[in-house]
Amino acid sequence: MKTFCGRANPTTGALDWVEESEEYDYHQEIARSSYADMLHDTDRNQKYYAGIRAAVARVKARGEKATVLDIGTGTGLLSMMALTAGADFCYAVEVFKPMAEAAKCIVEKNGFSDRMKIINKHSTEVTVGPDGDMQTRANILVTELFDTELIGEGALPSYEHAHQNLVQEGCEAVPHRATVYSQLVESELLWSWGQLQPVMVEGARLAPPPAVTQCAGAHSVCDIQLSQVSPEQFTPLGPLCTMFSLDFSKPVSSAPQSHTSHFPAQASGRAQVVLSWWDIDMDPEGSIVCSMAPSWTYPQPKAAPWRDHWMQSVYFLPTERSVVEGEELSLTVIHDDYSLWYGLQTDSQQVGLKEPPLCRPCCTCHAHLVWNRPRFGELNDGRRTESYVRALRSVLDVDSVCLSVSDGSLLPVFAHMLGAKKVFGLESSRMSKRVIEQVLEANSMKGGMELLEIRADQLSSNDLGGQQISVLMGEPYYSTSLLPWHSLFFWYCRTALAKLLRPGAAILPRSATLRAAAVEFQDLWRIRAPCGACEGFDVSPMDQMVQRSLDFRESREAEPHPLWEYPCRALTLPTAVMTFDFTQCVPEQPINAQGFFPFVRSGSCHGVAIWMEYQLTEEVTISMGLSGDVGEQGACEWSRHRKQGVYFFPSPRQSLGEDGGGGKVSYSFTFEPSSGDISMEFNVASDSA
Repeated sequence: MKTFCGRANPTTGALDWVEESEEYDYHQEIARSSYADMLHDTDRNQKYYAGIRAAVARVKARGEKATVLDIGTGTGLLSMMALTAGADFCYAVEVFKPMAEAAKCIVEKNGFSDRMKIINKHSTEVTVGPDGDMQTRANILVTELFDTELIGEGALPSYEHAHQNLVQEGCEAVPHRATVYSQLVESELLWSWGQLQPVMVEGARLAPPPAVTQCAGAHSVCDIQLSQVSPEQFTPLGPLCTMFSLDFSKPVSSAPQSHTSHFPAQASGRAQVVLSWWDIDMDPEGSIVCSMAPSWTYPQPKAAPWRDHWMQSVYFLPTERSVVEGEELSLTVIHDDYSLWYGLQTDSQQVGLKEPPLCRPCCTCHAHLVWNRPRFGELNDGRRTESYVRALRSVLDVDSVCLSVSDGSLLPVFAHMLGAKKVFGLESSRMSKRVIEQVLEANSMKGGMELLEIRADQLSSNDLGGQQISVLMGEPYYSTSLLPWHSLFFWYCRTALAKLLRPGAAILPRSATLRAAAVEFQDLWRIRAPCGACEGFDVSPMDQMVQRSLDFRESREAEPHPLWEYPCRALTLPTAVMTFDFTQCVPEQPINAQGFFPFVRSGSCHGVAIWMEYQLTEEVTISMGLSGDVGEQGACEWSRHRKQGVYFFPSPRQSLGEDGGGGKVSYSFTFEPSSGDISMEFNVASDSA
């Protein structure tokens, strides 16, 4: 059965009514899941297995039957581990129906169906009793309910309910304990993701609005692969603190709580950011530890396990604060049932003050709702600003009438500061319009600039006071963009505005180039690679289910990833595959491009990285992908501001490079103007093919 669905098209800006299978959302959920990543996480799996074996052994040593409750069973892997370790029976709870069905297939395939029951419910709906889902309470509680922030997937309410209703008092728990660690640091890089900094425009200072700098910001965690942030890019101001622990073998509360660590400042600096991660002890003695610590905490960083389903957390303090070496500090973490946040107090501030309030911070300036973390970093990038200012300076004069088409952009402010006669800015929402208005107010900029909350295709000459546009500009940046080519929305806006442009009007950027390179990922390939067997268990039904969902549509599409977090090697030279001329309107006919890029390095080709490069003027180009030349061995440095597209191959393709006989990746791209979609196909072949 198919239904009509209204979907906002991020490239054309139109509301498309498309006929979708009723299974579309189901397949998308599975195709984009992180189950493969977890199954490939050998460190996690082996630590869980060791902890489960030890827990079953402790129960058996007491002369008891081992009854296991596995909450969030997924593939059923942990339950099968428990049964193999000698457990008598397992109740495996999985709320996601497709996953529960896959678990049944996997359990049957591995011969455990007679000692295991899959319960397709949320754990808080599970009942115990003769007519219930469970005959008796369990004496071993096994869970994998964690996210990067530890409690963000509702671990605390689930544990709370389980201890009250589903498990015996004094039960064994795997994991047994979780501990959260945090460190106070100064980091210009990380702080640039949380607050708008002063911007320099040809020597003039554009100050951030006080409402923004004084705002506590959004409370949501910034989860990243912290291993890719070099220790040289931050200064520790305190030791690594043990903030709090949770004992999962005992009743757990989901009520708000606070925990404080006291320490003298290790160095003088600006307290801005808290880095955080957690460990889980699989046994009471803490001899089986699974750590989320970044690789640079290991004596041998390359030996650190890689995982994408659990990363590390960055928290931004409500305001940055100067601290002096030796000064007594108190770092407080507060959590409710789903999230954490931090506060900092100095020794002098604590006199007569109570603990920080148990309420989560929220954004009051709107900027933290309009701009996400990478967007803050982009706006704070001084070199990027210089490029836009240089490009603007080359096309502006005192008679210029400018129109900016980007979301929450400072570009129209720059044009105003550079002396344009009149500047209009189109904003997609009232909130983003208000944020830019605050910037203007904070810098006493009145007159000469007007912000309009209107779509480009609805703009009329009356809205512009009868003036024709001499400079149409965009970064381009749009909050709805996910993939690199979604920013071609600028081209559709330029086409809609054609009649309002002065003859010979400057278009900035004048064009865009879609670039691509075949790559070998250090680790990211794991999220799409089939697993087959995991710790001796056949999980191929899971691979098959994921592949069916990928084949439904996703395998023919690229997906967005911030590649600066995922090291890779370029096996081919970066290649321009399509160019879009913004000085002309969007064509009516499709644009096709075919070709190939030869391998220049040996390695396992996992897929193709795809990004956009904008030619602002003939002299100024901005890359949204590679931020420098590819290294001799293929090392890539990627922009931290935008996500790039990745097209994964179903399985790695071996490249031999120039010295091993060559080979190539052939490609075919088609841009369809009516939908704004870019379809692509790739094929890896040897030179003899």
